[in-house]
Amino acid sequence: MHKAIHDAGFTDFQDAHFAVFSYPLPDGIRPSELARQKRMSRQAINYLIIQLEELGYVERRAPESSDRRLIYLSAQGQEIAETIFTCLRKLHAEWAEEIGHERFDVFLDVLKQLSLKAQESTPEAGP
Repeated sequence: MHKAIHDAGFTDFQDAHFAVFSYPLPDGIRPSELARQKRMSRQAINYLIIQLEELGYVERRAPESSDRRLIYLSAQGQEIAETIFTCLRKLHAEWAEEIGHERFDVFLDVLKQLSLKAQESTPEAGP
């Protein structure tokens, strides 16, 4: 996936940035909530946000009704997200072909169930 991102022209995208670009993508979220979702400290997520902001992949904007600036993907960030999702769709197709579509669908259902369970039991991230 990293190669596909670099081949698409995003050569400054680093492995650590995948933490912000994992599902769900930031779309009008407070940094503290993003940290909780990604199970990271606020300091760590802010460090990544600053890097991604400087690279032009995310931006902070305040909605009209608030002074708080929220995190959004920029147009460039949306392009990276689409590159990531294209890679994942190809990988899913390969795996489904390898083990059979029915088994792969069961596999995805189990992963979703485990992911939801993990989210339910996740304590708040750092101070």
